[in-house]
Amino acid sequence: MVTQMSSARRGIATDEMKLVAKEEDVSLDFIVHAVASGSIIVPKNVARPQRERKVVGIGKGLKTKVNVNIGTSTLHQDLDEEISKAKVAVKYGADTIMDLSDGGDIDHIRRTLLEAAPITFGTVPVYQAYWHGVEKYKNPLNITEDDYLNAFEKNCQDGVDYTTIHSGITNELAKRVLEVRRHGGIVSKGGTITAAWMLKYEKENPYFEHFDYMCEIARKYDVTFSLGDALRPGSILDSHDELQVAEMINVSRLAKRAHEKDVQVMIEGPGHVPLNEVAANVRLAKSLIGDVPYYVLGPLVTDVAAGYDHIASAIGAAVSAAEGVDLLCYLTPAEHLALPTAEEVKDGLIAYRIAAHAGDLVKIRDKAIKWDRAITEARRTLNWEQQIKLAINPEEAARIHYREGQHDGNNVPCTMCGAACVYIMLPQQRQPKEKKEEAPAQTR
Repeated sequence: MVTQMSSARRGIATDEMKLVAKEEDVSLDFIVHAVASGSIIVPKNVARPQRERKVVGIGKGLKTKVNVNIGTSTLHQDLDEEISKAKVAVKYGADTIMDLSDGGDIDHIRRTLLEAAPITFGTVPVYQAYWHGVEKYKNPLNITEDDYLNAFEKNCQDGVDYTTIHSGITNELAKRVLEVRRHGGIVSKGGTITAAWMLKYEKENPYFEHFDYMCEIARKYDVTFSLGDALRPGSILDSHDELQVAEMINVSRLAKRAHEKDVQVMIEGPGHVPLNEVAANVRLAKSLIGDVPYYVLGPLVTDVAAGYDHIASAIGAAVSAAEGVDLLCYLTPAEHLALPTAEEVKDGLIAYRIAAHAGDLVKIRDKAIKWDRAITEARRTLNWEQQIKLAINPEEAARIHYREGQHDGNNVPCTMCGAACVYIMLPQQRQPKEKKEEAPAQTR
C-alpha cells in the first residue's frame, strides 16, 4: 500500500509530485520533502477510474487553492444541473471540487460527477450514511457504526481523492453542545448528524473510535483526510468558543496519527468569524496543527450578507490566505438561502479566486506579482486585448469593455474616461522609461 507520503518518505518523487513542482515553479526536492513531512498534500486516489485528471498540490509555499461545492439535497435532485455546475467549476478554474449530495441515488451521482469534473475530487461520506438511513430504516438516526464505516469505504472505492471526516466531535463534546450557549448551534450537517446519533445511543463517534481502521482504508487507496470542523461557528457570535477550539485540538492529534500511517491530511476551519479574529484564527490553528495544510470555509465576516455571502466571505478568505491558509472553500450568493445555480457557482468561484490571489500577493509575492505586473503593463499601453486576456474572467471583462459606445481595438480610450484618459492626455506615460546604464566604477 504505497501512498504519496510513503513514497516521499523513501525519497521517491512520484509523477504527481513532478507535475506539482512544474506547475508551482518550485524544486522537486522541495515538494518531496514537504509531502514527506505532511506540509504539502497531493490528493490522488489510486482507484479513481478517470486517469486523465488535473493533479494539484495543496500546502505551504504553494499557491492558495480554491474548492467548489456542488451536489443534490434531500429536496432537490437534478443530476443534469449538478453536471453543469461541475463543468462551470472546471471551466472557471476551480482547483478541487466536492460532491455534497445527500439526496437521490448518491452512488450514481458521485460516479457521474467524478467523470464530469477531471480535477481533485472530495466527498462527505456521512451524507451517504445519512441517506442510507433514510432509505433503509426511514430514519437517518437508525444507522449503525458499520453504516458509517461502509459509507467511507464506498467513497474510497469509487475513487474520491479526499473525504471530509467529522472525527473530531466526540461523545463528550456532543454532550457539551447541550450545555454551552451557542447562538447558531451546530451548523455542520455532518456534525449535527453525528452529534444526534451519539446522544441517541450514548456511543462514541465511529469516525473517532475507529480512526486507525479508517487510516488503513485511506492508506489502501491513498485517500486524503480532510478532518472536518463539525463544531465550526455558524454565527460570528460563536467564534472561537470552547467547542470550536476543543474540536481543533482533537483533530490536531488525529492528524499526527494519520501521518504515522503515511496518510495525507488537511484540517478544516471555520465558519463565521468576525474580521478582527480572522488572522488570529489562522495563527491559533497553525499553532495547534503545525504545517498541516489548513482548509477554511470562508470565513464569513458578517451574518447579514444573505444574497452576497460570496463577497462577505471572500473578505475573510483573502485575510486567511494572506495569513497562510492553503485551501479556500467558496461560498455562493445562495449560501443560507437555497441550492446554488450554475451561475451562482461561477460567481462564488470567481470571488474566491480573487481572494486566493490577493492572499498569494502576501505569502508568495515574488511569484504572484507577475500576473499583476503583466496586466498593469497592458493597461498602461492601452492594450485592451491583452488586458482582457489576463483578467481573472476574460469573458466578463470583454462583455463589459465592448458594450455600446466603446471603440474597437487597442490604443483607444474606454468609455469611462474617453478623451480624458490619462494615457491619452499624457501619452509619454505609455512608453517605458529607458533605464540608463550606469558608468562602470573606476578602479585603481
